[in-house]
Amino acid sequence: MTDPGRSVRRSSRFGAASLAAVAALLAAGLSLPASAAAVPSATAVATVAADGAPAGVKTLSTGWQTPWGISFLPDGRSALVTERLSSEVYLLDRDGSRKRVGAVPYTVPEPYDEGAGGLLGVAPSPTWNGKTDKRVFFMHTTQTETRVVRMDYDGTSLSNYKAVLTGIRRGGDHNGGRIAFGPDGYLYVTTGDALQPKLAQDKSSINGKILRITKTGAPAPGNPFGNHIYSYGHRNPQGLAWDRNGRLWSVEIGDQKSDELNLIKPGGNYGWPSCEGSCAAKGMTSPKATFSPEQGVPAQLTVVNNVLYVSALRGQRLWRVPIDGDSERVGTKTSFYSGQYGRLRAIARVPGTNELWLGTSDLGYGKDKILRVSVK
Repeated sequence: MTDPGRSVRRSSRFGAASLAAVAALLAAGLSLPASAAAVPSATAVATVAADGAPAGVKTLSTGWQTPWGISFLPDGRSALVTERLSSEVYLLDRDGSRKRVGAVPYTVPEPYDEGAGGLLGVAPSPTWNGKTDKRVFFMHTTQTETRVVRMDYDGTSLSNYKAVLTGIRRGGDHNGGRIAFGPDGYLYVTTGDALQPKLAQDKSSINGKILRITKTGAPAPGNPFGNHIYSYGHRNPQGLAWDRNGRLWSVEIGDQKSDELNLIKPGGNYGWPSCEGSCAAKGMTSPKATFSPEQGVPAQLTVVNNVLYVSALRGQRLWRVPIDGDSERVGTKTSFYSGQYGRLRAIARVPGTNELWLGTSDLGYGKDKILRVSVK
């Protein structure tokens, strides 16, 4: 989730010359009425003439409310999409048609005194086929905590809710929420610090971490500390993606100074709350790139042709960050579609293509869209 408090604290940076529409979009970070969202029509197409860059945008699907996660089924023909506030799950096909498949029970997005939450990430089992393997995993908030859960999906509907990992504290908008299966077959989970920064450095807590677990919720074999933790020192990570070399990257929402793009290594300490952005402290790892608050609040990311694509909430743009060959360096980051589609969150590569699905966020009830972005 975004950090409304942080958005308010940062609002003075824009100055009196900011347009009223921009100010409205950047104000509180909560769901916005449709009238506050200056976006193009469903038929609009934006083009960029740059090698290896996004080449065009078309609307794939309309009528959404705060889509949070997009995850393709193993066959690559369709994806499961979660809606944060409604707790609903839909199957979205490549032709843009969709159908409701169910809801995740016990989901409590509000009250805001406990922090905005809801239905967050989704990850089908890598061997899902709807018959011998029906498992689909979700992350969501309940009244008192954040959970990783499992449900059965037979290709038609969801059933058989079962908690897999409980006890993740919820607090503020710092719930993490992204889940994804890695190349090793284990489930990776991002958790926020629940507005308690000290938890990020506490290796006995599963908050402020990237976790690596089995399908039963147990610590995955080979984890660096013998527990659920894969990396720590995180404030509010919400994006996970693997590059062509199988390396894990994550984006993370910072506090006042910098949002981060990190290359995640087992046992790594990514600095929060001692560091935000570049970190010279002993034993802590600096990000590979940072984003300014006005242009950032990076939500999620994916990889196409060894290039990282990062969706931005407050920044209302799509970032392109090339990986420098097989090195651990990244090249110059560039942004596209600034302010054209409002806040952007859910993102996924369409398997076997150079195409992204990109979800808008917080445009108002039924006003969000899933965009189809082609990449040259």
